[in-house]
Parts: sequence; C-alpha cells; structure tokens
Amino acid sequence: MSVALVTGAASGIGAAIVGRLRRDGWNVMSVDLRGEVDLHVDLTTREGNAEAVAAARERYGLLDAVIPNAGFQHVAPVEEFPEDRWDALIALLLTSPFLLARYSWPDLRASPRGRFCVIASVHAIVASPYKAAYISAKHGVLGLVKTLALEGAADEISVSAVCPAYVRTPLVENQIADQAKAHGLPEERVLEEVILAPHAVKKLIEPAQVAATVAFLLSEDGAAFTGAPVIMDQGWSAR
Repeated sequence: MSVALVTGAASGIGAAIVGRLRRDGWNVMSVDLRGEVDLHVDLTTREGNAEAVAAARERYGLLDAVIPNAGFQHVAPVEEFPEDRWDALIALLLTSPFLLARYSWPDLRASPRGRFCVIASVHAIVASPYKAAYISAKHGVLGLVKTLALEGAADEISVSAVCPAYVRTPLVENQIADQAKAHGLPEERVLEEVILAPHAVKKLIEPAQVAATVAFLLSEDGAAFTGAPVIMDQGWSAR
C-alpha cells in the first residue's frame, strides 16, 4: 500500500486530493493548521515540517509521495504589503516545500515510485498585480521543482508542479474583498472582471479536477512528468 503526505488538507484542493487518493487505495497522512485532518502543525516552521514527515513515517513506516499544497493569499499594493505577510507566504509556499523535500528525500529514494508533487499555480508562470509575495513564492517553487527533478532522476523520483488557474476554493473566495479594494471595484464585479478576466474559458476549475491530475502524476503512467509545470489554466498562459 502506497503512502502519501498531503498538506493544506482540511479544505479545497487539499481535501479533494486526500479524498481522491484514499479512494484510489492510498494511505494518506493529511496535515493542516486546523480542521479535520490527521495532524495539526504549523508549516511555516522547520519543526512543523519535520513533524509532518516524521508522523507519516511513524504511522505507516514509509512514504512514497509528498504533495505540498498548503497556502494562503494576501492582496495589496507593494507599498502597502505587510512585511510579516511576505515572510509568512514565503515560509509556507516556498520554504515548506523545500523542507518537506529535505526531510522526506530518503523515503522517496527508497520508494519504488517516489513522487514529489507541488500544488503551485499558474502564478508560477505568469504574474498579476497586488500579489508580490504569492507570485514570488510560486515562481520560486517552480525553480525548486526543476532542481529536485534533476537531483532525483538517478533514483527515479518524479517531481512536478501542478499549475492551475483559479480553482473554486475558500482561498479564491476569501480574496474577493481584498481584490475589490485593490482594484477599486464593488465585490460583485470581482469574479468576472478580475478573477476570471485572464481565463480564456470563463470558468473556475473544480478541486476534483486538480485532484485527478495529481492522482495521474502519482501513478505509473505519470512517471515521465518530472522537472516541469503541469499547466491547467483555462487558457490563461496562452495569451
């Protein structure tokens, strides 16, 4: 039985990934700061990341896949961007995946199908205003994925970054008020005029679609996807 560690697992994309993998027969260690998960830890700390890997190893004795998904958003112009929000976003979106890789690498090397699959974003490829920390972190994590793929190649560890555009999650819903303020729009106009504006297909992606992509990447058929973004962005980056 294969074992996966999923962070940010209490809701949205993370919860969808946990559900899909368990239905596919995986043992899953679900991790979040709060909510109905197996382990509550703060992934902005070194100790939290180490504890997450150790807990999966202790419960199941091995670890085959790591899916760093935890994240949050802050929307503000750079001159108003709180420095503590910058620090927290970089810690969770970039440093946490690095630490999870560092601590889990021996397990992934020993696994017959080691996988490290970061939930990145189309913002690993493109930029938008008022999201300096989020976009910097997502660009950085794509560089991490490329590096890890090269380091893991000899041991057949596949490393990928799933890069969706806007997904129907609390993270997207919770930024509507901040987007309205930053863009000077009423909240009811934000979804159409800001969030979906860069999508060629004017629809939110569903969490289950992202989870299905992760399930494929973790399968034998997904082994060749390594060192590159897997873009599912409703045509955003085609512009």
